[in-house]
Amino acid sequence: MSLMSYDNVISSLIKKKRTPHLLLGNGFSIAYDPNIFSYNALHTFIHRIDDPLLTKLFDIVNTKNFELVMQQLNNFCELIEAFSTDKKLLEDVRKASSSLKCSLVDAIKELHPEHVFEISDDECAHCAEFLSPYLDHKGNIFSTNYDVLLYWVLMRSKLSNGDGFGRDREDDPDDHETELELSDELYWGRNASTQTVHYLHGALPIFDTGIEVIKEHYDGDYLLENIEKRLERGEYPIFVASGNGEEKLNHIMHNRYLSYCYETLAGIEGSLVTFGFNFGEYDHHIIEAINTASKRKKDKEFKDKLWSVYIGVYSDEDRKHIEKIAHKFKPKVTLYDAKTVSIWR
Repeated sequence: MSLMSYDNVISSLIKKKRTPHLLLGNGFSIAYDPNIFSYNALHTFIHRIDDPLLTKLFDIVNTKNFELVMQQLNNFCELIEAFSTDKKLLEDVRKASSSLKCSLVDAIKELHPEHVFEISDDECAHCAEFLSPYLDHKGNIFSTNYDVLLYWVLMRSKLSNGDGFGRDREDDPDDHETELELSDELYWGRNASTQTVHYLHGALPIFDTGIEVIKEHYDGDYLLENIEKRLERGEYPIFVASGNGEEKLNHIMHNRYLSYCYETLAGIEGSLVTFGFNFGEYDHHIIEAINTASKRKKDKEFKDKLWSVYIGVYSDEDRKHIEKIAHKFKPKVTLYDAKTVSIWR
């Protein structure tokens, strides 16, 4: 049976007046440049850094999957705590886990295009055209990517969107004799009700200070330079990069920005289109959110629920994988040919 084309998916949803939502995985960034945005590229970077413990770890586990390595480290910590009194060994393993997370952030920053204008006008316009059907029809965009490609495109395009961040007033709102003063930082919270772009696993520009969730922005320097300054101060972005689906969900639910994004996904109605997201072994928390969105009243006249999921597949292997796990989804699952999607060019 032939797969649907992406254009047919979008036209069908608009014709049915179904609100379309988009879930982006790593394939979105890989489509821009597979030499940069892939597990292999990050793995190569880790091998180049001067950390023999991490290099040895990847060689022993024999994988390029960061999530799997972090899962192994977490399991090892639990075993040490249960069966050993060797506190130094436990400390070394925890240090390796922390070092891997930090190195992952550093690697993404190092491998990232230097700045927003590395993306050509044509590429930016193509990507904006890809995103517009969702934002123009009151849908949401969800991303599990850590990089700033999506952020850059939205910043340069004329698409109507909101990520929930804004500048708060620093003056006294009851003092009418002073001019309006806005904070230098972009805070998340007050604008969440109009948020349409959600980074489910965090992103490089988003930081949790412990008191506020803020977004790094341009202030004369390039965005990545500002992020690097924070990294050098020991500050790290909100970043879900470890563990299995349950551990990821636990991380998400203990951060108010991430939990808001996740609960928004769990509350969408209409239809969800996914691109570059393979629903792997450690992604069942995403499937749970999708299923929660579909568990509304089953009355045919009641439209306030998620009715269907359209999943893009690149290969026969991808197709077989989704067909094998399709029973895990509550809404109807339809596959489309991801190769028919033109995002960047």
